[in-house]
Amino acid sequence: MQLLFVIDPLDSFRIYKDTTYVMMRAAQQRGHQVAVCTQPALYWQKGGRVSAQVEWIALLDVDPAAYARGEMAPWWQLLRREERALADFDAVLMRKDPPFDNEFFYTTHLLGQAEREGAKVFNRAAALRDHPEKLDILEFAQFIGPTLVTRDPQRIRDFHAEHGDVILKPLDGMGGMGIFRVGPDGLNLGSIIEMLNDHGRNSVMVQRYIPAIKEGDKRILLIDGEVVPHALARIPQGNEIRGNMAVGGKAVAQPLSARDREIAAHIGPILAERGLLLVGLDVIGDYVTEINVTSPTGFQEIANQTGFDVAAMFIDAVQRRQPHW
Repeated sequence: MQLLFVIDPLDSFRIYKDTTYVMMRAAQQRGHQVAVCTQPALYWQKGGRVSAQVEWIALLDVDPAAYARGEMAPWWQLLRREERALADFDAVLMRKDPPFDNEFFYTTHLLGQAEREGAKVFNRAAALRDHPEKLDILEFAQFIGPTLVTRDPQRIRDFHAEHGDVILKPLDGMGGMGIFRVGPDGLNLGSIIEMLNDHGRNSVMVQRYIPAIKEGDKRILLIDGEVVPHALARIPQGNEIRGNMAVGGKAVAQPLSARDREIAAHIGPILAERGLLLVGLDVIGDYVTEINVTSPTGFQEIANQTGFDVAAMFIDAVQRRQPHW
């Protein structure tokens, strides 16, 4: 197959932990051809199709772990550049990292037009727009803890008064940014509301604190509706309440619990049917806290600790979606 990855710039990749990197490597190992482009390279003009200036690359044989030690060496080689319509690829993999800002939103519309022209885009463009990562849990309320979404500061205060120990987060954050815990004493609740809510201008999500976070914020990966057999628990370190790896959480792969499998078995097929080939569920204890659809990660950590090749499972799913494979 000829695969196009829509990505952040290649020189920003930390290949010792980057999921898109191992996707591309697994594809190349199967004999597929890999092309990449960034969001600014996409365009549409009347009379034509959604296209991009793409770079065909070959991944070089390097040790990703050496990059973690600071031993840098070239890991990809440019083969050629060309202008090409997205519909001419066998699959387009949307792997631009959050935030889901205006440009990301506009890109999904370009990708949607490309789909109308025949492109096969994963995750599907409309599904990316319809599944905001913080708010998507509302559809699956049977699996979440006490949760409030509001722009009303008083409702936030009332929720805290009812539950005592709460987490507040912005709806557009990523990597643990802007997440606060307020305990029963209510210390700093007012100032946190002012910062996140901006006097009623911004919606805020408030959730009852889940003590099981001490055992980790589990990332459960769903590929074409099927669950990866290991979760990645991101365990907070020191006095940190957040387990996100972006803020220093320790990543530990572990077998799925019965509750994890119950959640995955219900949510996985629903989201796959909507065109979400890859989904990352965030689960603390028995509760889903977030559903990640933009560029879920964790492939390398799971593979390195368990031997299970998540990237191979993903490329299998991409191949199944192609009628000629």
